[in-house]
Amino acid sequence: MKALLIEIVTEEIPAGYIEPALEALATLMAQKLSQARIEHGAMETFGTPRRLALMVQDVAERQASVTKEVVGPPKAVAFDPEGQPTRAAEGFAKSQGVSINRLTTKRTAKGEYVCVKKLERGLASRRLLQTIIPEVIIAIPFPKSMRWSNFGLSFARPIHSILALLGDRVIPFKLENIKSGRRTPGHRFMHPRSMTIGDVSEYVAALRSAFVVVDIAERKDIIQKEIAKAARKLGGEVISDEDLLDTVIHLVEYPAVSAGTFDKAFLKLPGEVLITAMREHQKYFAVVGSDHQLLPCFIAVNNTPAEDMAVVTSGHERVLRARLEDARFFFETDSKTSLREMVERLKGVLFQAKLGTMYEKVCRVQKLAEHIAELAAPEFKPTVSRAAWLCKSDLTTQMVNEFPKLQGVMGGIYAARSGEPQAVAQAIEEHYLPAYAGGPLPKSAVGALVSIADKLDTICGCFGVGLIPSGTSDPYALRRQAVGIIQILLTRAFTFSLKGLIHKTLQLLHNKISGDTEEIAQKVLTFFQHRMEHLLSEEGFSKDVIAAVVSASMDHIPAVRKRTEALEALKAKPDFQPLAIAFKRVANIIRQAKQKGELPSGEGQKQTGINPDLFQKPCEQDLYNAFQKVKQDISEDLKKGAFDRALLTVATLKQPVDAFFDGVMVLTEDAIVKKNRLALLGEIAELFTNFADFSKIST
Repeated sequence: MKALLIEIVTEEIPAGYIEPALEALATLMAQKLSQARIEHGAMETFGTPRRLALMVQDVAERQASVTKEVVGPPKAVAFDPEGQPTRAAEGFAKSQGVSINRLTTKRTAKGEYVCVKKLERGLASRRLLQTIIPEVIIAIPFPKSMRWSNFGLSFARPIHSILALLGDRVIPFKLENIKSGRRTPGHRFMHPRSMTIGDVSEYVAALRSAFVVVDIAERKDIIQKEIAKAARKLGGEVISDEDLLDTVIHLVEYPAVSAGTFDKAFLKLPGEVLITAMREHQKYFAVVGSDHQLLPCFIAVNNTPAEDMAVVTSGHERVLRARLEDARFFFETDSKTSLREMVERLKGVLFQAKLGTMYEKVCRVQKLAEHIAELAAPEFKPTVSRAAWLCKSDLTTQMVNEFPKLQGVMGGIYAARSGEPQAVAQAIEEHYLPAYAGGPLPKSAVGALVSIADKLDTICGCFGVGLIPSGTSDPYALRRQAVGIIQILLTRAFTFSLKGLIHKTLQLLHNKISGDTEEIAQKVLTFFQHRMEHLLSEEGFSKDVIAAVVSASMDHIPAVRKRTEALEALKAKPDFQPLAIAFKRVANIIRQAKQKGELPSGEGQKQTGINPDLFQKPCEQDLYNAFQKVKQDISEDLKKGAFDRALLTVATLKQPVDAFFDGVMVLTEDAIVKKNRLALLGEIAELFTNFADFSKIST
């Protein structure tokens, strides 16, 4: 077994393309090797802005051999009554390249057929890889690809060379005009000459000697240590920024760190502005002192070490000064504009063609936020109203136009400078949260309420005009926003009705959307249901438990999670299966009765009343009495959200339910008695829906 190495050398690839491309390279190669029956060991990817590389350990020198069985004509056709082969048998044997005596028979559902077993010996892996590697390279996906010269091949950037080795031997192939080989270039400036890689094992060390740190983890470690060292010399420490670090890693092949300073006068600008100006355009790291206040310093990671790094640093300082001057101008200009004027300008900012302007959205969000505040925290309603009215004000500022990632942040800063209460300023900044999956949630109640209103308006509005996410498209990030709402509701334990909130939102959107409101509301609720199912699944809850709980009700999000926890705990008990079977039987009978019209169906319709005088056997009365007691016992627990305790109480119905099914025939020919028994089971099934749809539980 030998190691396989593939390296694609290109022009500089955008930093954000590299990690996904390397993942795809490894995945595609694993699939191709598996399909070709080539055994292999661990895979490791390497990458820089100019190269994508994959190393595969312990690649088998030949693909695995396989025995194939080929079925031919029926035995009766292939052999005559005396057992002599006919021309059909001879033709089949000849077509398979075997002698007549290699033929055997096989009994099938259609009778006996002639067949032959053939050993297909594996081909040399090196030969197969000549086809596999080009196919893999062509299949690597990129957000945007380009063509060059007059070639049909497209890639992230023009390809310069391809290195392909199996052990110490080249895997020869040609991709357009590029021939594979064993040569690779070093650093563009420090070692521009190409060098020969004699064996796969030499690759990483050979590039390191040519000023290319091809191992991503090694490059990251070097950068982290060097920027920390530079920060200490400046008397501070680097502000942790994993996203920036991940970007910088893929901007350099051989990191060289330099540290510079800027005019202290710029520290009068908000820290967020300075950090963003350094980060977004220049990819510089910011530095704070022991008091966690921003220092007038920065750290840059260069791709080339210079003889005189002071010259490099001076260049960085000049560029940054220009950026900070721009930022100061934008900030000072924005500060002269009142919040009221900023909000008025939103009339000229389009939110969505069918949903109107951002000003119209703000009006809706304010009304919806006030409604939510009345439900959840009436004492915060004035603050919520003001924060909602101002939450998009900074979208018309020059600072946010220059640095879009500061939306919300600048709104909070401008609000505070204008004399708005701290709670309003904080809510404006927080209402965009969570900004990404798993991101921080709003810390304040006001911020949480405005965030819910803003996100729900977007979701309901998009559904109302047909902008529903598909499997591959979600341009308005509706999935993330729905998950954000759910996480806020769970964290804050808000118990107001999600369904009612959706209807209120659609009511505010009535002049913007078309179609049946009830149908749109159901689609939105189902959308939230799928997001909730996904979140609960990630937490490790059983799929059948999740399906049972969310199918029963999705109206109160914190209750959904509590019911899931309670049912999951009950499922872990040894006597759960017979309990679930009994409850499923009740649920299934009632569902079938509703389908046949024997019981009223549809939300809000009451079951037919139970008449105890029609009971014919003691088991009916026993079940009725047990049901009445359980219903009374759990009423307080349900109000308090103590679903675990309530569910254990409901579980005591198993014995009387079993006795009922053993003692009577529910679907008796006596229509009145049958209706009464179905009514009793219907009431019990209704009790179950406080927790779950037990028909979906796996037993």
